[in-house]
Amino acid sequence: MERSTTHALSLRVYYEDTDFSGRVYHASYLRFMERGRTEWLRELGFGHRQLAGEAGLVFAVRSLMINYRAPALMDDWLTVVTTLRTMRGASFDFDQTIRRGDRELASAEVKVVCLSNDRPARIPDSLRRKFA
Repeated sequence: MERSTTHALSLRVYYEDTDFSGRVYHASYLRFMERGRTEWLRELGFGHRQLAGEAGLVFAVRSLMINYRAPALMDDWLTVVTTLRTMRGASFDFDQTIRRGDRELASAEVKVVCLSNDRPARIPDSLRRKFA
């Protein structure tokens, strides 16, 4: 069954996500985006624990460029939009945005690599077939 290359995750901003001013701390956006990519994989039927245990595969961020446009605040309801831009032999390129309603608060370009024993590994064919 083919799936969309775009996934949306809704989440609430909690006190632990903010700095002393009640604004989301810059590193929290990275955690939100990680959750977006993880839930995208899970929706496709691939959990991190399953991939690590059965196939010996893990995913790691190789590069990330992020732009912050406006602050998210405590108690905001956000949407993390994850879009698969390209899939290569051992890597994914994602575009991710974090929104509050229609307003874009942050965006990022993220390259993720598939690893086995700390070496690049081909993305499983079972995952590739989802986009064939």
